[in-house]
Amino acid sequence: MSLHPPPLNRRAFLKLSTAASGGLLLGFRWLSAGTTSAASVNFKPNAFLSIAPSGQVTLLSQNPEVGQGIKTAFPMIIGEELDVAWQDVKIEPAPLDTNQYERQVTAGSGAVRSSYSILREAGASARALLVSAAAKEWGVKPATCTTANSTVTHPPTGRTLSYGQLANSASKLPLPASVELKDSSKFTLLGTRVGGTDVPKIVTGEQRYGIDTKKPGMLYGAIVNPPLHGQKLGNVDDTAALKVAGVVKVVSWPDKVAVLATNTYAAFKGQEALKITWQDPKVRESSDRLSQAFADAIANGTGETRRKVGDVERALGQADRVIEATYDVPFLPHAPMEPINMYADVKADSAHLLGPMQTPANGRRIASRILGIPEENITVEITRIGGGFGRRLKIDFVQDAVQASRLAGAPVNIVWKREEDMISGNFRPAGLYHYRAGIDAQGRLTAWHLNSASITSRGAVVPNNFPNGAIPHFQVDTHHIRSEVSTGAWRSPNHNVCALLDESFLEEVGHALGKEPLAFRLELLRQVESAPFGKVDYEPTRLRGVLEAAAEMADWGNPPAGRSHGIAAHYSHHSYVGQVAEVSVTDGNITVHKVYCAVDCGQVINLSSAENQCEGGIVDGIGAAWFGDMPIVEGASANTNFHTYRLIRMSEAPEVVTRFLQTDSPPTGLGEPALPPASAAVANAVFAATGVRIRKLPFIQNDLSA
Repeated sequence: MSLHPPPLNRRAFLKLSTAASGGLLLGFRWLSAGTTSAASVNFKPNAFLSIAPSGQVTLLSQNPEVGQGIKTAFPMIIGEELDVAWQDVKIEPAPLDTNQYERQVTAGSGAVRSSYSILREAGASARALLVSAAAKEWGVKPATCTTANSTVTHPPTGRTLSYGQLANSASKLPLPASVELKDSSKFTLLGTRVGGTDVPKIVTGEQRYGIDTKKPGMLYGAIVNPPLHGQKLGNVDDTAALKVAGVVKVVSWPDKVAVLATNTYAAFKGQEALKITWQDPKVRESSDRLSQAFADAIANGTGETRRKVGDVERALGQADRVIEATYDVPFLPHAPMEPINMYADVKADSAHLLGPMQTPANGRRIASRILGIPEENITVEITRIGGGFGRRLKIDFVQDAVQASRLAGAPVNIVWKREEDMISGNFRPAGLYHYRAGIDAQGRLTAWHLNSASITSRGAVVPNNFPNGAIPHFQVDTHHIRSEVSTGAWRSPNHNVCALLDESFLEEVGHALGKEPLAFRLELLRQVESAPFGKVDYEPTRLRGVLEAAAEMADWGNPPAGRSHGIAAHYSHHSYVGQVAEVSVTDGNITVHKVYCAVDCGQVINLSSAENQCEGGIVDGIGAAWFGDMPIVEGASANTNFHTYRLIRMSEAPEVVTRFLQTDSPPTGLGEPALPPASAAVANAVFAATGVRIRKLPFIQNDLSA
């Protein structure tokens, strides 16, 4: 496939410039704008790669690595088009540079999907220049040359030159008018198993995270947040704290206090010694109050309509039967393993930020605003992140580090105790979800209405997903209940709840109709394929494909003796996932034995990482639905650490079998899509085993002994 220069308003192939030393800068906006010294013979064709005369190929990964494997995946995409020998590759994280890179963000499973084409162009452009350099030296046409394993070969004569040997001459050539991208059938690296670049360091303890940061003259800052939701900072008595050995200073800014010390132990002891008065909000928040407010809103309010096809109320009024169910969803903390931390070194007219940020550009932006200095005066380094799940999309901890360093006049690495984040972090929003379905006299599903209430203004719903399109009268309404509890994106936002609820209620409807679960879904999807009711955002054929594949993998309908099957499928982040859970329930206790997972995510980049993402998402999704809960009592978060906040344990994690469907589609999201349907498949399997519908999360709060 040929790639030609796009229009001038695109960030690619805009112009060509040559450094005075002979180093080439390809015409991408995101390419390196620096010059190469006259003595250098490294080939640095763009901001993503360089090739040394030794043959070492350095590939840069632009996005924050949070465990999704992006630090390996991005270089694999470049390396595929470059035809590089993987053993020659060295991978390094790129610093924040919005002039040279697009979307340096880890969120929404969008990194590979949004950067796939531009990364391929980077590798293919470099390969074209290397081929041109070899062809020029041999006096042959570039089309007669081939590349493989970091080598250019001229098959008619058998001559070869390594990329290292070609580095200097390639750097002096002009950019070709177009480059040839590989057909996916010719891929030799993408779709294979490649070990994560950081894995050896992780297993040996050498990997450095933000919390490991140590700099000359640095102080450690223990952050104190309001202990109750909605509180404001009153008076701070730091007399006792300043007497703690190692404590240097106590600083504060609106609603925050930081104890700065020469080590974390001293900072935490100083934090404990502080005497702070807090100003209470008018009403102390509670889960009980919110539950009642949710119920009142659904019963009495009209809400905001997010999706409407046909006339739901009329169809429900004319229905032969109306099926109803209400689902109760609690708050969830993110609970990342690496505690919240951030380093900042603020000077008079500049600043240096370093830490585990999912949105580093936002961090730089808020630092610029706080300090009143231009963004270009702020350098940002992104460390590997020890767990994010959406928590580090927020930049409150970046503000903490900047404020603490500004007030202290010294570099500061702030650290939140885990209790601080469990109490004051942002949570997945709690909500109440009321479903109604109308069945006509002919036994057809004619109406579907979801009326929800939540503390997020977005409604925590996915209004355009399946079974939207299969039902002639379809409506989704939301109610926003204001609260002092801070919320934020939790892994696979909205989908993590709605997949469970939609797929559970769909089974309730199917059961009432006497429909077999898989057959009922396929029947509805065939309706969407042939004549959808309204516009749909998903491709029904691809959703059907993962359902059928998961069913085939599990031998659907024939579970082992003493076990039951549950099925679910969901579309999110442009990917399709179908799952079958194999479950048993004994004396009210659930055992999830196995989950079969079929995925259509387009081109798989790294098969090993892809499987890990699916397995991790499934375990995370099941564990959160099974045990996750954060009640708010008298304004306080009830769980403060892992001794009370229950996580799924290794012995409870199921075996996961994953299959990726072959497709010609480009890659789509994968860090999050396997999570949403997992809890739904388990809930449906629990019903098959017990006859009990789970309508309240977490699962553990339901009596399954019936």
